[in-house]
Amino acid sequence: MFTAESSEADVRMEKVVLRVRVKPRSSQNQIVGWQDDVLAVKVTAPPVEGAANKACIEFLADQLGVKKSQIALVFGAASRNKVLEITGLSREDICRRLAERSDS
Repeated sequence: MFTAESSEADVRMEKVVLRVRVKPRSSQNQIVGWQDDVLAVKVTAPPVEGAANKACIEFLADQLGVKKSQIALVFGAASRNKVLEITGLSREDICRRLAERSDS
């Protein structure tokens, strides 16, 4: 039996895998949009010593309204193509929040 508390706990524990393509050294931090099933993101940080990875996580956390600790880099630390794991949001929430940010 599901209650409001248990379904809320399920969402908090939910983990969504998100494929991201990062373009470092851009003029501004920006969500470019979806290309196939990959989110394209521009960050101003250079791809040196994890700076672009850190900038990407911080920017996405801000855009999604979550804590940085809710986003983990799973794969692609030395690549433009990354796999991130986001805890506490459903895929639908992620898409909706990104769409709301791009509309404003």
